[in-house]
Parts: sequence; structure tokens; C-alpha cells
Amino acid sequence: MILNENKSKEILINESQSVIVKMDSSGLSGSLLKYVSLVLLTVQNAVFILSMRYVRTRAGDMFFTTTAVILQEAIKCLISMIIILVQERSVFGWLRHLHENIVLQPLDCVKVSLPSLVYMLQNNLIFIAVSNLDAAVFQVTYQLKILTTAVLSVIMLKKVLSRIQWGALVILFVGVSVVQLQPEDTHKVKVTVDQNPLVGLAAVITACVMSGFAGVYFEKILKGTQQSVWLRNVQLGGFGAFVGYITMELSDGQQVREKGFFHGYDEWVWFVILLQSGGGLIVAVVVKYADNILKGFATSASIIISCIGSIFFFGFSLSLEFCAGASLVIISTYLYSKYVPSNPKSPILPTAQKEIQS
Repeated sequence: MILNENKSKEILINESQSVIVKMDSSGLSGSLLKYVSLVLLTVQNAVFILSMRYVRTRAGDMFFTTTAVILQEAIKCLISMIIILVQERSVFGWLRHLHENIVLQPLDCVKVSLPSLVYMLQNNLIFIAVSNLDAAVFQVTYQLKILTTAVLSVIMLKKVLSRIQWGALVILFVGVSVVQLQPEDTHKVKVTVDQNPLVGLAAVITACVMSGFAGVYFEKILKGTQQSVWLRNVQLGGFGAFVGYITMELSDGQQVREKGFFHGYDEWVWFVILLQSGGGLIVAVVVKYADNILKGFATSASIIISCIGSIFFFGFSLSLEFCAGASLVIISTYLYSKYVPSNPKSPILPTAQKEIQS
């Protein structure tokens, strides 16, 4: 459950304001809340990857990833509905809002069906990737989503990147490539299941492409309509859960009926699901109170924490190639976040909107 922009920032600020203001009233100043939210985002990103790796490689009964994706989408939908209820301040207003914008506008809901489907498939691919790649390797490689989102934003939204940002994207690609060149014998990872690094690499690259496309497409929808980001999340989560159920029936239907929907579930599996589902609100707070540079630091810090956690919990051995590649990825993330074009009408949107979904 983990990850820069001006216009999208305004959207998120407006839609999360009523929730975040309540957080301010509890005594937290904006400055303190900025750093608290950044710490939470960093920890959420790192702990989510490490926890997912743990539940997918430990001994014992394995849960069905398709059921976990359904629950993730359903919980995100529920969280968004609760936020809308807080904004409307009454159950009647909440029901009227949902009726007017969902029930009475079915064609509008169809607009989000494509990104919802892509996000659902992406979440399934992330489980596959983490099952076949070490947490540190996955965390570094998954930063390719910045590259795919940037390129697709330039193509689909005609956004402009600074020269330094283009250079940062090249450094990012080189860094991820170097990580993939590390010797296999450096991975003395403590796992009890078979894993295929090539399958994991293919899954994470595909997930990055899907993440970029869905994020850009979703941003285009948000800018072209009046509906709030939280309402869009209700639509995305609801449709995602529905499509996820169909996917579950096609791939694991017989086994789920035999063993049960919650087969293999325990507190750790629920922790991973809730951590991923609740990450969106953290991102909204970060986007309101933090800036691009601090958000880049949060991403870099989460990579470092994942590496350290992989060493202690999974016996991951650092190689020269991994250290060099990870360093390049961290540097590129910082450069990309810091040097945003001066034209406010053409900022690039790397991850904030789609991190709400991913």
C-alpha cells in the first residue's frame, strides 16, 4: 500500500482540506505536520514493501493475491466515502452527493473504468514482483514509474520537463539497469518459496508502465471534470473491486471456493492490505504541507530503509553494482523533484495522483 506537481497539488489540497484542517485543530502546526507526514510517508513506503515481501516468502499457507487486491480496492473506496461524509457534514448530504454524481451519471463513471482496471492489474503485478524480487531490488526498480509517468505526461498531456529533469530520468534508467546487473550469488535471501527474478523484473516493469499510464489518464480526467478526487476514488475503488472479483474468479475461483476467501490470512496480511489502502490520505497530507524536494527526500529515505531492512530481515547482501545503482536512483529522484520547470502551467506529475491509487 506506497509516492511534485502544482496543478494536481491544488486539486488534492482542495479535496483533502476539510479532513486536514481537522488534523490542524488538534494542535499540530503546519510545520510540524509537514515533517510528521513526510516521516509517515517514508515509513509507509518502506514498511509496506518489506511487509509484502515477508508475507509472500514466508512458510505456511499462502493467501490469494487476487483476494487481497479486492480488499485493497474496497477499503480505499470506503475511506474515500468516509472523507466525503466528513466534507458533507451530514448523512443526507452525503447520500445526495453520491446519488447525483454516481447513480445519475453512469457515463461519467465509465470514464474511470480504464484507469481502475489498470490499477487493479498493477496491484496484482506488484504482488508477483515482490514474490520474485528482493524488497530492496523491487523498491529501486519500481522507481521506473517516475520515468514512465514523465514520458507519458509529455506525450498525453503535453507537459514540459526541464533539461535537468530529462537528465535525471536518464540517470534513473542507468541506475535501475546497474542494479539488475548485480551478481546473483550476492542474494543469499532467506525465502521458503521458489522465485524467478526474470518474472519479477517483467512484472515490476509492466507495473511501472501501467502505473504511469493510469496516473496520467487519471490526472487528465480530474482536470477535465468538476468531480472531486475523493469521488473519483470511490468510483475507482468500487469498479476496481468489481473487476478484481472477476479476475479472482477467472484465476483462483475454484481454489477460493475450496479453501475460502480468507485462506492464509493473518494479522500480517491484514496489515499489508490496510497499509496500502490507507496510504492515500498520507499522500494528500504530504502534498498539502510538503514540497517537491522534501517529497523526493522521503522517496530516497524509503529506498535506504528498504535496503537496510532487507539486510537484517531477509539476509540480502549488498553488492557494488546494487550500491552504485541505488545511489544513482536516489540522486535522480532528488534532481527530478528539485528542478521543476518555472512555467506553472507545465509542471510534470510524477507520482502524487497515482500514489493515491497504487
